[in-house]
Formats: sequence, structure tokens, C-alpha cells
Amino acid sequence: MGVVPEGRTGPDGPAGRQVVLLPVTPDTGAETSRSPYRSMPDGERSALWRRRLHEAEAGLTRYLVSLGDQPQLAEWFALQGEIFADLPDGSAPSAQWQRLFFRGQALMERFLVRHYGEQVLAAWAASNAEVHRTVEPDHGRGAADPIHRIARQAELYGSDYEFDDARPPGPQHAALTITHCAIWDYREQARRSGVTITLASPCTYCTHALSANIRAKGYRPAHRLLSGPTGHGCHWEASAEEQENDEKTTGAA
Repeated sequence: MGVVPEGRTGPDGPAGRQVVLLPVTPDTGAETSRSPYRSMPDGERSALWRRRLHEAEAGLTRYLVSLGDQPQLAEWFALQGEIFADLPDGSAPSAQWQRLFFRGQALMERFLVRHYGEQVLAAWAASNAEVHRTVEPDHGRGAADPIHRIARQAELYGSDYEFDDARPPGPQHAALTITHCAIWDYREQARRSGVTITLASPCTYCTHALSANIRAKGYRPAHRLLSGPTGHGCHWEASAEEQENDEKTTGAA
């Protein structure tokens, strides 16, 4: 099955269209190039958790202000205090920032869905992406930049992921496959510890968020959800517009 631009398949998609993941024996010699963030320092992990929380919180503030909904704004200000309760200091280990991010994400999802319904998650993701556009550094790798950001996020959770050996990430096109998404594992662990989980699947929000981030950086996103013996996963691509135009021209010739 080809990649479905802006589409969703798998656990949250139309029945009968999910892609099945088959077990793959990893090539340990290629592990560094395929999963380059295994050795990400703890301080860098903490910084990425903080940036993600900033994108989500600032993005939701931005979205709520655009609604001009004063009663919900008042409640949102109170909720911010709950999100940032027990804020770790800058030297705290990344596990503490991970717990803070997840608690904040869960609270924000519950707040939005309770007041506005699940259908507004895409609008929240788009608002977050405008913050992401500013705070996420550009590293000069073109389409590879947003795909590397997805890889780093996958690493934060301990997900299994890999870049394509046959077509490494480049400025015109980049792709990444998450063969086992550990967000599912972390959510269930949090649920068992008493955290209220609003969404039945993390993909409900995550697919909107990652797509919006790729678009915010000027590239066209495409994804498909995967499932199989290795668990839940997904495949992501980012493409430059000029490449798309070239392909359309070639196809029409």
C-alpha cells in the first residue's frame, strides 16, 4: 500500500485498510544511522520535553484566545496552574519532565474535548504548529528536519523507529517508520497509575500534530498507521513542494 497523504489508516482508520507490520530482525551494524538518537543525552531529552510542553500550552492559549470564549479562558487559566504544579527545576532528570508533559497533555486533551468536542483537536494541533514553527530550530536539512524531529520524539518514549536505508532523509524528501510506538505503552502505564486518558487512541491527536508540524515547516506531510506483531506503529514522510511539482509534471508528460 502506498502512503496516503493527509490520510489515516490502521487502528483509527477505515476498516480493512490497515497496514500490517511484520517482525524485522534489526541490523545492529546499521543501528546508529537508522536510529541516530539512541544516545541522546538526558539534558537534551529534558529540553525537548520542555519545548513540546511549551508548544502545546502556548498553542492552546493561542487557540482559546482566537475563540474569544471568556468563561472557558477563566477555567483555562486555572488549569494552567494545575499543569505546572510541582514544576521541576532545570537540572531535573528527563523522567520528571516527561511526567509533567504527559500530565499537561492529558489535562489539555480533557479540557478541549469536554468543552468543544474531539473535532477541535486538529485546530489545536494547527495552533501548536504555529508555535512549533518559531521555537523548533531549522538545521538546514530541508525535509529531513521535521522527520528528524519525529525521530527525536519517538526516542523520548523509547519507541522503535528507523530511517529507510535505501533512501536516507534528504532536503527534498524524508521518511521514517516507527515500528513500535511506545506512547501506547506509556499511556497504559499512566492509566493504571490513575491518570485520566480522554482519547481512545493517541493517534487521534498525534497524527494531526505531526502533520501540522511538517506543514508549518513548509513541507507536505503523508502518513499511514501500522499494526501487527510488533504493536502499533506509523510511517511518516515529508516532501518539498518543488519535488511534488516535478513529479506531477513528469507524470503528465
